[in-house]
Amino acid sequence: MRYCSNSHIIHVIFYCLYLLGLILGWTGVNEHSFIAVKPDGVHRRLVGEIIQRFEKKGFRLVGMKLVQASEDLLREHYWDLRDKPFFNGLVRYMSSGPIVAMVWQGLDVVKMSRKMLGETNPADSLPGTIRGDYCVDVGRNVIHGSDSVESAQREISLWFRQNELQCLEDSSGQWIYE
Repeated sequence: MRYCSNSHIIHVIFYCLYLLGLILGWTGVNEHSFIAVKPDGVHRRLVGEIIQRFEKKGFRLVGMKLVQASEDLLREHYWDLRDKPFFNGLVRYMSSGPIVAMVWQGLDVVKMSRKMLGETNPADSLPGTIRGDYCVDVGRNVIHGSDSVESAQREISLWFRQNELQCLEDSSGQWIYE
């Protein structure tokens, strides 16, 4: 039997805020996505290149930290994969080295970042995508990105406290969005 932890309560709150946003029509440039450069990407010194791609796309970095993730955090993060045969290996791998956890903001950032990442299996990724350019093995595919707005909110609440995210105002939006 699972108990209702603080992280689960936070997830429910974020989901309620998401639903409220849908009802009120909150969309656009304030969407957030969770992006994590995995240990292989950190060790291969790809962090700067990945950040540069997101910035060149016009997205805004609102949170970032270098962490050594605990197995508990990773089990919670990858909860939806818990029944897969590779789950324990994934958790061990992700806890084996540093991860750069980031939150990006922008118009349709979840959908657009998934396109930038490429397919989970690098062999299926097109050149020009992060995985298409930097990966050859599905078990070392450099980067994680939220696959929906809901999962982004859940993942952000797992990896970041609210006071770790910056609400940056800049004037570049007029040059990026209509």
